[in-house]
Amino acid sequence: MEIVIVQPGDTLYSISRAVGLAPGFLARYNGLREPYRLVPGQSLLVLRPEGTVQVQPGDTLFSIAAASGQSVLELYRLNPNLSGSDQVYPGQILVTRLEQAKTRPAVVSGYAYPDVQPSVLRGILPYAGILAPFTYGFTLEGALVPMEDEALLALAAAYGVQPYLHLSTLTQDGVFSAAQAAVLLQNPALQQTLADAVIARMQEAGYAGLDVDFEYLGAELAERYADFLRYLHTRLAPLALPLIAALAPKTSAEQKGTLYEGHDYAAVGAACDAVLLMTYEWGYTYGPPMAVAPVNAVRRVVEFAVSQIPPQKIILGFPNYAYDWTLPFTPGQTRAQLIGNEAAPLLAAQYGVPIDYDETAQAPYFSYLDAMGQAHEVWFEDARSARAKFALLEEFDLLGLGYWNFMRPFTTGFSLQNYLFSAARPALTSRGESGIMEASTRNGGSIP
Repeated sequence: MEIVIVQPGDTLYSISRAVGLAPGFLARYNGLREPYRLVPGQSLLVLRPEGTVQVQPGDTLFSIAAASGQSVLELYRLNPNLSGSDQVYPGQILVTRLEQAKTRPAVVSGYAYPDVQPSVLRGILPYAGILAPFTYGFTLEGALVPMEDEALLALAAAYGVQPYLHLSTLTQDGVFSAAQAAVLLQNPALQQTLADAVIARMQEAGYAGLDVDFEYLGAELAERYADFLRYLHTRLAPLALPLIAALAPKTSAEQKGTLYEGHDYAAVGAACDAVLLMTYEWGYTYGPPMAVAPVNAVRRVVEFAVSQIPPQKIILGFPNYAYDWTLPFTPGQTRAQLIGNEAAPLLAAQYGVPIDYDETAQAPYFSYLDAMGQAHEVWFEDARSARAKFALLEEFDLLGLGYWNFMRPFTTGFSLQNYLFSAARPALTSRGESGIMEASTRNGGSIP
C-alpha cells in the first residue's frame, strides 16, 4: 500500500505507469469516474491486487466467491466499483486478493438517516458491522417517537450488518434538549417506562444493541446520566443486548462547557459495553474554516479517554463529510455547506485549484473562487488524513471505528480501512468484550 500525491501535469494514466498498476485499479480504490480529472495535491490510494478473476459467461458473484475461497462480502470490499450489487458481466475483472497481511479486527459502526440513498448505503455496508438508524427520540411520557427505519433494517439484514437502535434527546428542531434529558434523568419511573419501550421496539424490529446519545447535559446531570446508563445496562445485559454511549471529545475531566461537563468518561465507560468518541466537529457549520478532525486534537482526546476507559471499549469517531465555507468568515452569519469527502476533490477540479495539506492537522484543504467571484475554503478527508487517524486504533489498541455518517460515499477511506483491518466483523457482547463473527450472506440469493 502506498499513497501518491498528484503533481502538476500528472494524469491517472501517467501515475498508473509510474506505480506499475492498471488505471482501472487506481480508479476503483479512489472512487474516480471518467474523465478522471485530477488536481495537484490530490492523494491517490495505491492498493495492489494479488489475485484477480475475469468473469466468464454464466458466472455469478456467488460462484466466483465460492471458486476463489472468498465470501461475497469480501468481494464487495475488494471491488468497491460493484457498489454492493451482485450484478457482474462477462469480461469484468474482479479482485480476489490484495497484497496485504491484515490481521487486526476492528468494530466498524456508522449512522444513517432514513432518507439515505440506498445505492450509497449498499456500497458502504459491506465494510460495516453495525448500522444505527438516526434517531429515536422519546416523549415525556416515556414513549418512543416513531421513525421510519424499516428500509434501513432490511438493508442491514441483507448485508449481515447488526442494527443498533439509536436513542437521543434530539428534537424535531434538530437540537439536543437538555430540558428533556433533565426530566427523564430525575424520574426513575419515567426511565423504566422508556426502557420498556426501547426494549420492546428492539425485540420487535430485531435490533442487536442500543446506542445512546444525550448531549449538552451540563455538569448537574453528569452523575444522573451515568446512573441512567447503568440502569439501561442492567435491563439489556440479560437479553444479550450491548450498550454503546456517545462521548463529547474531552481532553480532561475538568473541561468546561455544557457539551463536555455532562459526560463523565470514567463513569460512562464503566456503565457501557463500548463508547463512541465523537472526535469531529472542530471545524463545524458555524465556526471558522479549519480541519473537521485535526489529528493532533483527536490524539489528545484519545490520550485522555484511555486514561479513563479501557481502550478495548473505545470506538474512534471519524467524519465522513466535509465543509465548504464562504469567505470572509463572519461569526454568527457564515454557515458552511456540508459536502462529501469524494465531492471535495471534484470541486477542486471543477475550479482548477490545487489541494494543500496541513501537516499539523493532517488534513487536506483548498480555496477557490466560484462563478460569482465569491471566495471559498474547503476542508475534507483523504487517504492521508484517514491513514493518520486509523493509525490511532493500532497505537492505542482501540476497539474500532465509528463513522458519522454513512450518508455519502468515501471509497478511498473504506478501501483503506479494509486494507488495514481484518474483514471479520467483531460483535460486541453485553460484557464489554468483543468476539469475532463473520456475517454470512444469503445462500444463492441476490443482495439488493
